[in-house]
Amino acid sequence: MVDVRDLASKASALSKKGLSVREIAQELHLASETISYLLEYGPEGVPPTDIKIGWRSIGVSGTRISLLSEILADIVVEEVDKKDQEVQAIVGISLNGVPFATVLAEILGVDLVVYRPLGEAGAGGAFSSNFASVNGKKVVIIDDVVSTGQTLKAAISDIKEAGGEPILLLAIVNKSNANDLEGVPLRAILRARSLGGTLLGGGPVKGYQY
Repeated sequence: MVDVRDLASKASALSKKGLSVREIAQELHLASETISYLLEYGPEGVPPTDIKIGWRSIGVSGTRISLLSEILADIVVEEVDKKDQEVQAIVGISLNGVPFATVLAEILGVDLVVYRPLGEAGAGGAFSSNFASVNGKKVVIIDDVVSTGQTLKAAISDIKEAGGEPILLLAIVNKSNANDLEGVPLRAILRARSLGGTLLGGGPVKGYQY
């Protein structure tokens, strides 16, 4: 059982260290809206309906990350074969998408691109100059968890602006109802769904949407 008091405490501690709402949401694998609520109201009341995702048992092991990346690679091959497309680069969303993108790029023999979101979710981001460019390439974007999809939407926009063509979105867990974002197909290893309440509770509260 997830303890909301513990989550509120962790969110507060990370905020005091200077992390943004988006960065805290990424660290705790919760939606930005949930983090905003916990920072504003603490553990009192019922936070927005959400599902806490934890995959530390995977993240501590390079072997396990590689094994999951093989599943992701199989999904990529399946999707691109359907449309007779060719992948030329993998875009890893920093921070948690990068390890999977690195292995995936090696498996598929394509370029590795690192995209770092800036500011809050959906505010856009920047490409690391230490890695490949997206210009003129068909790319697959990978993040660890999809909540609202705002980070991926911003990445799609920035990739197009930089001359790339997003053809597929990948995630370890998809917490949204979306099968595509901005017309780009979204596939995930796992889907998480709330059925009338979650480990964090449920029901409208203080204007937060469900």
